[in-house]
Amino acid sequence: MRTRVVLDAPSNLGLRPPAPGTVPGCYKLAGALREQRIVQRLGALEGGVVVPPRYDRGEWQEGDGVFNAAAIAAYTVKLADRIERHVRAGEFPVVLGGDCSIQLGASLALRRLGRYGLAAVDASADFRHPGNSERIGAAGGEEMALATGRGQEDLTNLEGLKPYVRDEDVRLLGNRDAFEDDRSELAALKIPVVTVGDIREWGADALARATAQAFEIPELDGFWVHLDADVLDPSVMPAVDSPDPDGLLPGELVELLRPLLASAHCVGLNVTIYDPDLDPDGTAGALLADLVVSAFAQS
Repeated sequence: MRTRVVLDAPSNLGLRPPAPGTVPGCYKLAGALREQRIVQRLGALEGGVVVPPRYDRGEWQEGDGVFNAAAIAAYTVKLADRIERHVRAGEFPVVLGGDCSIQLGASLALRRLGRYGLAAVDASADFRHPGNSERIGAAGGEEMALATGRGQEDLTNLEGLKPYVRDEDVRLLGNRDAFEDDRSELAALKIPVVTVGDIREWGADALARATAQAFEIPELDGFWVHLDADVLDPSVMPAVDSPDPDGLLPGELVELLRPLLASAHCVGLNVTIYDPDLDPDGTAGALLADLVVSAFAQS
């Protein structure tokens, strides 16, 4: 078993303020999961924290592109440095976010090392970009587009490594069946989308095994797993910025994650979007920690 290392990436730079004068609370995700003793329960080493820049949108207005872009770019490089170090050492980083823009740190790190795939377990594709939307701004809803080279150069082409992930090396898992806005574009790009309905029809375990197997090709050096807590149904995970109905149930998520994380080709995991500010009794955070630990436990 590879050595797991828990690394905190408590950035909220990619989300819009939940209310005027406030900041998104997902930067507290790592602390909340640590309160659940996730490091000890995973038998992981302590990886410390990559401290993010201050959340400050300044005079940003709609139409100005991605807000906090310079801060996100700097943080992406900083986080990539740490992730790259662990992957090079043969360790398995478990990165606790944060919003979904932290995925760019993992994608950049792996792009430095070779060609890697990305399995995104998320309620939505996060594929908003200037070619399909006028509402560009929050990188946390655009990180998949940015990682595949769509969007402004200061985020898509760090270190001249655009794209960090090729379209054909992306797999989207757990998207809501009702979210069809990106479906035709993704199909044209040959980016597979597995919806909640697909998972219930074909089985989470079978689809996850097929996904892991798809990454086992000579052209790829491995793959990363991105987990957004909003893939869960709001009946069990209400503490996210977009608690949309008809998501996965806990057992389904574990079944989906387990074969991916067990694959010898999987090199790391990040966890995002859970907001402790929306979970006053800590129930949702405790569940998320349990699910991550269970996903690593092999039956």
